[in-house]
Amino acid sequence: MTTAQETTAYAPEEAPRLPWAEHAPDVYKAMIRLDSVARRGLDPKLYELVKIRASQLNHCAFCLDMHTKDALAAGESVERIVQLSAWQESRHFYTEKELAAIELTEAVTVLTEGFVPDEVYERAAKHFEEAELVQLVAAITVINAWNRFGVAFRMTPGHYQPGQHG
Repeated sequence: MTTAQETTAYAPEEAPRLPWAEHAPDVYKAMIRLDSVARRGLDPKLYELVKIRASQLNHCAFCLDMHTKDALAAGESVERIVQLSAWQESRHFYTEKELAAIELTEAVTVLTEGFVPDEVYERAAKHFEEAELVQLVAAITVINAWNRFGVAFRMTPGHYQPGQHG
């Protein structure tokens, strides 16, 4: 008997444009180091929510695959991950601190007005101690940089295993 999955023809997987880490290993190693220090002191689930939200905004499929899997491995719920793209309508799924972090992630990622609005920053500053706020902005900055590599070189999602790069 043939299963539905066996008869479904999926689109072919695209190969990455370039294995960028092989061509710039020092940049890759520096990014790994920056990523590891940026996460210090941040709750692992919050950290992954921030990474997922920035990756959604930047349309980085590779990073979405990675950070969704890492979030699940860290104990995050499927429901909260699914609702993240519509967090403003699903506020009740998140704590006020998480909402402040998600909102700051959007402001730092998009920079539509060319700056982070004072009210967004102040909301985040209310929930995070100064050192923790700097770590949060560092984490947002790092995922945005990773997203640029992922999107520019069209890194292929679907093969990452939780914790593989952690």
